[in-house]
Amino acid sequence: MADHIRIEDVEMVFDTRNGRFHALREISLTVRRGEFVTLIGHSGCGKSTLLNLVAGLLRPTRGVLLCDNREIAAPGPERAVVFQNHSLLPWLSCFDNVMLAVERVFGRSDSRAQLKARTLAALELVGMGHAAEKRPHEISGGMKQRVGIARALAMEPKVLLMDEPFGALDALTRAKLQDELQRIVATTGSTVVMVTHDVDEAVLLSDRIVMLSNGPAATIGRILDVELPRPRDRVALAEHPGFAHCRREVLDFLYTRQGHVEALAA
Repeated sequence: MADHIRIEDVEMVFDTRNGRFHALREISLTVRRGEFVTLIGHSGCGKSTLLNLVAGLLRPTRGVLLCDNREIAAPGPERAVVFQNHSLLPWLSCFDNVMLAVERVFGRSDSRAQLKARTLAALELVGMGHAAEKRPHEISGGMKQRVGIARALAMEPKVLLMDEPFGALDALTRAKLQDELQRIVATTGSTVVMVTHDVDEAVLLSDRIVMLSNGPAATIGRILDVELPRPRDRVALAEHPGFAHCRREVLDFLYTRQGHVEALAA
């Protein structure tokens, strides 16, 4: 697989009221086309900062980020972002929330009928075609998140960036959307970079898990290849030795090698 995202010797320092805060240091990472990569680490290790750098929402203090060999200097439709908060506009229907993104990207090239077809296709892809005319207050939290994912996918991005997309959901809804995300990525072939705190989620979804050291001045502590067959069934994986091995490796990094953060919090 060809390289899709390249992060080369990136450093991020914020100027704050209390002085300079060194968030990330010496971050170098390559994400291949069609790969699913998760970023995991303790709170404050800079996972979301790194994702925002790839999204173009932040510019690095030092280093360079590339997407398809072009420098990432600003947000772009080839890199769609899904946040923990779905950010749907409450006065618009699910259809119109997705249509806003479609119009922004394809409004100059497509007819009105084509724009509507793109919007409906994105909603159908996440199983929300039946709720196209409902407003956000009329649907559940999991359904809202599906619409948020549909809005991102409707832009036909090359890269899908996800920041704890299921973090605010109950366990059963989270599991259903994890399975749905696997199906969607298999269908679209998207490159995905996702931030998570959930070890099982990281192992279930990822091709590679990037573990960040504790902040400040966090860096990549370890990268784990998840060599489990796809498609992945969560019930079958529960007793798979490879799943248990990967889970143990991540837990060891987080709670043995980087565990002093939890100890201080206690």
